[in-house]
Amino acid sequence: MKFSVSAIAACAAVLPSVSATIFYAGVAESSGEFGVWSATATRGTGLPGRFGVDYSFISNSGIDTMVDKNKVNLFRVAFLLERMCPLSYGLGAKFDETHYNYYKQAIDYITKTKGAYAILDPHNYMRYNDPSSQPFTGSVIGNTTDKTAATTAQFGAFWGELAKRFASNEKVIFGLMNEPHDMPSSLYLANLQAAVDAIRKSGAKNLIIAPGNSWAGGHSWTQGGNEATGNWLQKLVDPLNNTAVDIHEYFDKDFSGTHVACEQDPVTNLAGVTAWLKQHKLKAFVTEFGGSNTAACATMLNSMLDYMSQNEEYIGWTAWAAGPLWGTSSPCCNDQAQYGSLEPGSKAAGGGPGLYDTVWLPVIQKKVPAKLQWSGPATINGGALTTKP
Repeated sequence: MKFSVSAIAACAAVLPSVSATIFYAGVAESSGEFGVWSATATRGTGLPGRFGVDYSFISNSGIDTMVDKNKVNLFRVAFLLERMCPLSYGLGAKFDETHYNYYKQAIDYITKTKGAYAILDPHNYMRYNDPSSQPFTGSVIGNTTDKTAATTAQFGAFWGELAKRFASNEKVIFGLMNEPHDMPSSLYLANLQAAVDAIRKSGAKNLIIAPGNSWAGGHSWTQGGNEATGNWLQKLVDPLNNTAVDIHEYFDKDFSGTHVACEQDPVTNLAGVTAWLKQHKLKAFVTEFGGSNTAACATMLNSMLDYMSQNEEYIGWTAWAAGPLWGTSSPCCNDQAQYGSLEPGSKAAGGGPGLYDTVWLPVIQKKVPAKLQWSGPATINGGALTTKP
């Protein structure tokens, strides 16, 4: 983001050094994107879907446990663009109001009832019109060579409308897109800029988080020559200087988060993006990371959580993932085994303890800061740190 770097540097020169602080910590809520998968990539499968059956957003009781017992203050809540903006409407400012209201109820429960913060997460990989075999199906937004693709302007219109609806809720954070990939970085940046422009034009002052290209991978941030995220994202302009960076990082051999074995050291692999953040004086959230219930993964999870707490560039994180519809299936790091999820009460296949009991409680929970931000607007600078009220 282009945030008047010289001015920030001048201010920093006269201020005392600031210790690293995590203001926001919690879990990703994944189930709002469910119910559309087709092994044959059949377009339209599961759309619009049945709320509470094919897809859902949160379990109120799960949020209660995470806030009241686990003392976390941040939830990243996934949804599909094709449900918010049905194909009959097209991507833009016209919403399916029934679907929107279900989503708003979830966000309001997190932010107004429980007093935590929520990231809005369009889980679409910078694609729209066919989520049947995500993350690869659907037209890349803004691709002018694809006549079926939604335009960059439509993406901006969507965000302008969504932002306007949540502008009065200071605890809502706008996550522009989940894991853009396989698209020119110039188009990726143009889409993000259209969204930021529309959000600010709507009057919303909320914190924005902008993802990297190439699956938002921290390990590859400065890789890929001219197309590397590190050559582009700092050009994003937010007139309010309230945009942070959105990073994902997994520890398995190919960084996909699909394998049990943790083999990629996150501290080593995040060095490049951390240096980039420092160079451009930017702040970041890691909104997806995770590991299986092995000793090696526990070591790497501890290392990563310590690393974020020790580097002031990182202000928040959400582990992947909880969600009401996972059942015994696992959102991360499973080699197709069923270990359950981070959802409180989750069970593995056969009835054994799920990842909430085998990963969250013994590993991640111990790294949740005792004090987090519980009041005031979400910003790149954070707010007063307190224990859970």
